[in-house]
Amino acid sequence: MRSRFHHNQLALIALLTLLGVTGGTLQIQTKTIAAPVAEAQVQEIDRLIADGMRLFEEGSAESLRKAIVQFEKALQLARLSQMREKQADSLLMLGRLHRRLGERQKALEYYNQSLPIWRGLGNRSVVATTLSNIGLVYDDLGEKQKALEYYNQALPILRAVGDSPEERLRQRSGEAMTLNNIGGVYDDLGEKQQALSYYDQALPILRAVGDQSGEATTLSNIGRVYDDLGEKQKALSYYNQALPIRRAVGDRLGEATTLNNIGAVYGDLGEKQKALQYYNQALPILRVVGDRSGEARILNNIGRVYSDLGEKQKALSYYNQA
Repeated sequence: MRSRFHHNQLALIALLTLLGVTGGTLQIQTKTIAAPVAEAQVQEIDRLIADGMRLFEEGSAESLRKAIVQFEKALQLARLSQMREKQADSLLMLGRLHRRLGERQKALEYYNQSLPIWRGLGNRSVVATTLSNIGLVYDDLGEKQKALEYYNQALPILRAVGDSPEERLRQRSGEAMTLNNIGGVYDDLGEKQQALSYYDQALPILRAVGDQSGEATTLSNIGRVYDDLGEKQKALSYYNQALPIRRAVGDRLGEATTLNNIGAVYGDLGEKQKALQYYNQALPILRVVGDRSGEARILNNIGRVYSDLGEKQKALSYYNQA
């Protein structure tokens, strides 16, 4: 099975950007609180949220579980203090954490609690983020029409809001990511031309806002659609545009995935030695980053090439490693 960079990987960037997370710090805009709250309480909530974000960014299952504990504590204190924005922040991050852990129903539960609070606060940009995140969960669950419903609620909000240049830049990034996610749903549904239409809308926005990682992902997604359509030269063109960007931003996993995809195209074109060349570039990268499932796929791909070349013993060697 060919490894590929999925459209949903843009979601983390969207979430962190729209919440204003930079350099591992959650920057929360403070609003007037209805009742006076002790400064120590505010500081404790902020500390818990900052600790939770640090653990979230570490990314391991253990650190994600620890992050959940911190955000649950922050949520409890924010409720006691009637600090609605901090409640909504904590709920949104709890949704994100549970989705990362594969606990999708719990993720939906938290997102659906945060959504009316953000609407009540009038924060349309985070309403859009939350709608997109709900769409991502339904996308994960295979409920593609529901995913589209939420993405399509988010999109006009992202296009409408943005008073300051900085906010508009964030919203443009969010718009591109949502377009990419919609494209991904149509791609999964087999509606390839619709997918291309949305990817093609996302690409110039990502270039305009300087999001190189998002640009590389979108180029790869477009390449994959052309690959599926049998337009192999077009697929190569887009994969080859993505590859140097992956390298420039230091995305080693994305680089390996793109090398794998290029190898697969050459394999389909009957250029077996070229396919091996790209697979053999991808393999050591996947070993370095510790992607065992990706490594197994590449070993299988190499085995298949040797099998096609009639070198059955070599093929068996790679299949056995996989």
